[in-house]
Amino acid sequence: MTKILVTGATGNIGRKTLQQLLKRKPAGDLIGLARDPGKAADLAAEGIEIRQGDYLDYTTLVRAFSGVEKVMLVSATAFTDRDTQHDNVIKAAREAGVRHIVFMPVIRKEDSDFILPQVTEQDVFAVERIKASGLDYTFVCHPPFLENIALYLGGDILENGVHAPAGEGKAGFASRDDLAEAHAVVLTQAGHENKTYLLHGDPAVSLADVAQIVSGISGKPVPYVAGPDQDFIGRLRAAGLPAPAADFILAWVRGINAGEWDGASGDLEKLLGRKPVTAAQYLRADDGQRQA
Repeated sequence: MTKILVTGATGNIGRKTLQQLLKRKPAGDLIGLARDPGKAADLAAEGIEIRQGDYLDYTTLVRAFSGVEKVMLVSATAFTDRDTQHDNVIKAAREAGVRHIVFMPVIRKEDSDFILPQVTEQDVFAVERIKASGLDYTFVCHPPFLENIALYLGGDILENGVHAPAGEGKAGFASRDDLAEAHAVVLTQAGHENKTYLLHGDPAVSLADVAQIVSGISGKPVPYVAGPDQDFIGRLRAAGLPAPAADFILAWVRGINAGEWDGASGDLEKLLGRKPVTAAQYLRADDGQRQA
């Protein structure tokens, strides 16, 4: 019996990955790691074992990984000590006898000089540590989430239009559900050892493209208004975001505008065995939910 453990079981990606795994494996083969197991009661009700563990508490990790063959390392939150947290997971996995670790860094183009603060450098550190660990690994590299598009567009799009820093770059946004399903495929199939997958959505779209898509869906003209960074930051602050969060979103938008995530590897489609949800499909469904 192959035991699969997913860290961050109470977060979006961790929970969705476990839900996708339930479609492929018996609940008795699955384990979720949570700092507070009580917040994963819904998963426990499905028969998934929830073990307590904290990235910053090495002893709890070694204990939680006992008897586990594969670990899905859900990235630690930005603006925390990500290096220590990821390193603890990697070392504990090795000490506990885990054979295969799956990690989800953000996609980074080869030889790119783009840096996403509190993300890029820590991802590179974790990848290097995993490769040096002797564990089998799979890197399932993420693009920006479709669910975050509204954040990148400066507020209420239908009322205000798309206000963003100028740029013509595109991004292959992907939904958390599709990414979680790809994780589940990698975790339950053989042949993914020591491989790297770039999970771009398809087609890639620019922020101006998104304005056109929303115009078509709503039947209402939605202008794309390119402006300076400070105007964008001002809109986010006015919407109630603290300065560090607004700066972080701006960094993502700069990456989008620079084309950092505009690739088309086809890896996500291959793993899913179908076309991933497109930006247009996601925005159409989101519009339908608002009107319901």
